[in-house]
Amino acid sequence: MAVKVRIPTPLQKLTQGKEEVDGPAGTIMALVNELDRQYPGLAERVSENGKIRRFVNIYVNDEDIRFLNAEETSVKDGDEVSIVPAIAGGAW
Repeated sequence: MAVKVRIPTPLQKLTQGKEEVDGPAGTIMALVNELDRQYPGLAERVSENGKIRRFVNIYVNDEDIRFLNAEETSVKDGDEVSIVPAIAGGAW
């Protein structure tokens, strides 16, 4: 069993169109780094200098990692991770 990672549409071009990929247990940053080895370019779009980018939200089993242990949040086999880019815009 592995960690299931949901990939947002804008990043699916890096994952050969896959909406979901498998990754290893560990920490969020270790997961991001391993996914970058499998799908080059993913880490630079999600993180910078070992931190998750400000406008990228990551959830582990529907829990926002900002309210857990941020980049050091642990993930284990069977967990589901969602990468969600923040959306801004609209008009006054």
